[in-house]
Amino acid sequence: MAGADFRTTKKASSLYSKKGTKVLSRERVIQTINHQKPDRTPIYGWVSANLSEQINESFGSVAAFEDKYEFDLAHLFGGPPTFDPDTIAQRSSNLGRPIEPSDMRDVAMTDPNIASDYGSVTDAVRHHKEQRARFVYMQTPGFFEAMNGIFGIENHLAYLLLYPDDIHALYARQAQWNIDFAMNCIDLGVDMIHISDDWGAQSGLMFSPKVWWEMIYPYHKQVADAVKSRGCYLSLHSDGNVMSVLDGIVQLGFDVVHPYQESAGMDYSIYRRNYMDKFTIMGGLDVQTTIGFDNYDHLKSEIKRVLEMFKDGGLLYCTTHFVQDHCTIEELTAAYDLIYSTVRK
Repeated sequence: MAGADFRTTKKASSLYSKKGTKVLSRERVIQTINHQKPDRTPIYGWVSANLSEQINESFGSVAAFEDKYEFDLAHLFGGPPTFDPDTIAQRSSNLGRPIEPSDMRDVAMTDPNIASDYGSVTDAVRHHKEQRARFVYMQTPGFFEAMNGIFGIENHLAYLLLYPDDIHALYARQAQWNIDFAMNCIDLGVDMIHISDDWGAQSGLMFSPKVWWEMIYPYHKQVADAVKSRGCYLSLHSDGNVMSVLDGIVQLGFDVVHPYQESAGMDYSIYRRNYMDKFTIMGGLDVQTTIGFDNYDHLKSEIKRVLEMFKDGGLLYCTTHFVQDHCTIEELTAAYDLIYSTVRK
């Protein structure tokens, strides 16, 4: 119903889970997240953002590519934005200067409880979970990353130090929005809430661990606790090196960390020694160093190295981010031909 409100029209997640069918891919992913040894390593890839046209030309559709390689997971997008883009643009125009945190305190957020805003999510859950028995996880906003689009990342980093009270107020308001958004997605049948909140640079955090604990952690904790209270899995996406707050990530209750970026200095041996029983990695196919560089020998050796390292579990094999547009369809196909055959040996 157009304009229907989630508070009165929510669907139960059992709509998607009581079919009596065996969900091999979904079970495989769940076993991996639960620190069990699956029958094989689950596979996925962020391939559509930059390569949809090439994939469509070669396979007919991205869905056909996903089916050919029997992807075990699906990354879902959709739902309302946190702020109306036109409202933000008008506020920026009226100010005639960069938006500051105090400028945002009276800007209304969108209503996350309008059911018609989630049509694409419902369709994606049906396609991937009902029809293909995949594990589905839903993209949801973090706090630092979400406001970067409004402030600009360099300004936002400064605002964390210059205007902490305003930032706390904004993050607190967004935490409730994020919780409502996540609850609605869970009600629609998603298996995992995936929070995207880039904190890392190539050698460490973009801000100090102290700032992370004081400014970032409390609001993620609110959302994490709400998601876990529903019995739903929780994953984090943060590019770069976040080693200095891994213990905090564990305390937040994240079940999956993406990408655990080896090329940014995050050593797999440290994960295997100290964190393998705490969370599962989603990643392993590095878009900065491995795929898209026309070096097939390196690509092959890296795929085999990582898959061998995690053959007994601990990994949802996936690209570390969206495969970039300098990757040819031939290289993408070669990579996934090898991945497909390797995990089935």
